[in-house]
Amino acid sequence: MTRKSVLIVEDEIFVALDLQMTFEEAGWDVAGPFASIEQSSLYLKDHTPTCAVLDVRLIDGEVFPVADVLSERNIPFVFHSGHADGRQLAQRYEASAFCQKPCLPGKLLNELEKLSDRADPKSSEDVRASA
Repeated sequence: MTRKSVLIVEDEIFVALDLQMTFEEAGWDVAGPFASIEQSSLYLKDHTPTCAVLDVRLIDGEVFPVADVLSERNIPFVFHSGHADGRQLAQRYEASAFCQKPCLPGKLLNELEKLSDRADPKSSEDVRASA
């Protein structure tokens, strides 16, 4: 059985480390945490996580370019933010989930488990080949 992997995109170090520990203790492989769009985008060029957790506001802007890549590649994700409107995010990214900060890491883990059950991610090479 392939282990599940989660990309963490979060610029608040204590939140990121808490999430990382929670996911690793639950048996997930963790990519990141990455604090920027640039770092996350570089990772996604060569890697395909099972799903992702995205803070909206990062050190180099809002996370939407990363969310667009994840959506294009059918990689499910959870927005984890205290500064975003969950309804607007759900309209723009219908397949995503939203957890308002602060929330317990266990709640995010539950959302990831639900998302990973329906995950069918495509690699960046798959997307380029179909374009």
